Amino acid sequence: MMNVKRNLLAVCAALALSTPMAGHAEDQDKGDVWLPSLVTETPQEGFELAIKLSRMGVKSTQSDKEVLFREREKYAQNGEALIHASEVIAVHFQTVAAANNYWK
Repeated sequence: MMNVKRNLLAVCAALALSTPMAGHAEDQDKGDVWLPSLVTETPQEGFELAIKLSRMGVKSTQSDKEVLFREREKYAQNGEALIHASEVIAVHFQTVAAANNYWK
């Protein structure tokens, strides 16, 4: 189980460091609000927000970028770890979808 958790963290780290998104938290001051709302205009924007939530969770857990980059090769080739990362994103997407009344 510890390997699964480590792999999940590693894959989320890959998302955190490799997915280009505007408004990276690392580009903002620590006092800035990076999540003013869960409301998005479209489901696609909601999915992008779910990815950002996952990335920010990883960043909060492991702030050492050197460690994240060093471990990238291990999780990038691990199918189980990639599936777990998708599961984390899916959970965040469910939350965002509910906050947006499923874009009805």
